[in-house]
Amino acid sequence: MKVLLTGSAGQLGQALIDSVPQGVELIATSRKDLDLADAQACRDAVRCHRPDWVLNAGAYTAVDQAETQPEIAHAVNAVAPQAFAESLRSEGGQLLQISTDFVFNGSQGFPYQPDQERNPLGVYGSTKAAGEAAVQEFLGDEERSFILRTSWVISPVGNNFARTMLRLHRQKTQFGVVADQVGCTSSTLNLAQACWRVIELAGQKSLPTVMHWSDAGAASWYDVAVSVGRMGLELGLFDSAAVVQPIVTSAYPTKAQRPTYSLLDCASTREALNLGAEHWQEALWHVLQMVRNAIHLDCD
Repeated sequence: MKVLLTGSAGQLGQALIDSVPQGVELIATSRKDLDLADAQACRDAVRCHRPDWVLNAGAYTAVDQAETQPEIAHAVNAVAPQAFAESLRSEGGQLLQISTDFVFNGSQGFPYQPDQERNPLGVYGSTKAAGEAAVQEFLGDEERSFILRTSWVISPVGNNFARTMLRLHRQKTQFGVVADQVGCTSSTLNLAQACWRVIELAGQKSLPTVMHWSDAGAASWYDVAVSVGRMGLELGLFDSAAVVQPIVTSAYPTKAQRPTYSLLDCASTREALNLGAEHWQEALWHVLQMVRNAIHLDCD
């Protein structure tokens, strides 16, 4: 099986490369290999490689920056998935499109089901929603495309909230973190496993064409920040943890509005993929363990 992966240099991309199953010929592309803002390059990549799957893990994820660069965000998040879907429809092959909780506005106050109507708030969410719609338009009727939404991605590598909190705990004695936005983290270690399971099972059984994946439980950003401090201290990543102060969203203004509640209901996905749930605190612990192990390797 040949899989064309986009976003290979990103957090999820690296986790997917590290966990590639036996029997998969992986064509891993990063921005320097395949510019997702170039729709023709996306079409050409499908025609050139003739993959059985495109795993589109690449995206424009700078949520605030997207507000001032909507054209680039639209090209990467909406036009590129459409280009992949168009080419795969004519050339053959399937598409796994990674999407986001930001396609919802976060106003309902209980977990979002995969089949709920999209209602994004800002440019980032709108462009990702447009990408989903394009994928469904060109490949959805044939059940050759799958959308996997996720939230609050954390990883032992790259720029993400967990690593940012580690840095702040090392550098400061106290700092504030938003406590009135609720969702759940998604470890790339678990998310990569879910991606590969979709590709494995799609040829064996009928799967939902839209799925949700995050770690189990619910948390605020404040909860995660406090847990990073406690776990980082236990793992010896710093000598003392900072005091984390809970703050409201209005006290930390950003260009893009965030959903106040973006918890994804993953029950149907876990059942379809036959994958168990790991609580977000356990997943966070494993991520931080990998950070510590990488530091020790660098020191050896």
